[in-house]
Amino acid sequence: MGLDLVIFIAAILFGIFLYWRESNGNGAYRFVNKIVNSKELQMKPDSKKGFIYKQTFIPRLIFVVALFLVVAVAVQFLTPFQIFGSYNGVSAFASVIVGTLVGTYIANFVIKSTKIIEEKSDSLEDKFDDAVEKGKDFIEDLRTKDSDVSSSAVENKIEPEAEAPKTNEKSARERLKDKGLM
Repeated sequence: MGLDLVIFIAAILFGIFLYWRESNGNGAYRFVNKIVNSKELQMKPDSKKGFIYKQTFIPRLIFVVALFLVVAVAVQFLTPFQIFGSYNGVSAFASVIVGTLVGTYIANFVIKSTKIIEEKSDSLEDKFDDAVEKGKDFIEDLRTKDSDVSSSAVENKIEPEAEAPKTNEKSARERLKDKGLM
């Protein structure tokens, strides 16, 4: 079980590597496309599609299985290792395929999220700068208002007024008597 886990994690890393390499350039896919397809059916020059990059699940699965099947058959017949001779070999083969597919989807998520973050970072930076500027303006306004109030109070020698004494107000008892309630 420990070796299967190590193989699975290594396959995830290999899948990330494959996806990243194909996202940077798809020369091998272009070459195969040029050999296999006629001039009318060949991919467009600006297309970024590769064996794994920008493929749906089924073609991606087929390319990964074909890649590892060719490698496994070569190892089976050219070396003394018998990959398909035991349960452990078949289990490792399946772990490599599933791990590679998981790695390609992880890399897809990371690359797409990085692009979205790069696109949105300019607008977020602008919004943050605007908020900082508004905050600075608000603080400056508060400072000028405070200094205006304090300077005018000092110049006019205005003291804060205490609450004016209540004059000619009826008490609650008198108001109730006026209404006829008491």
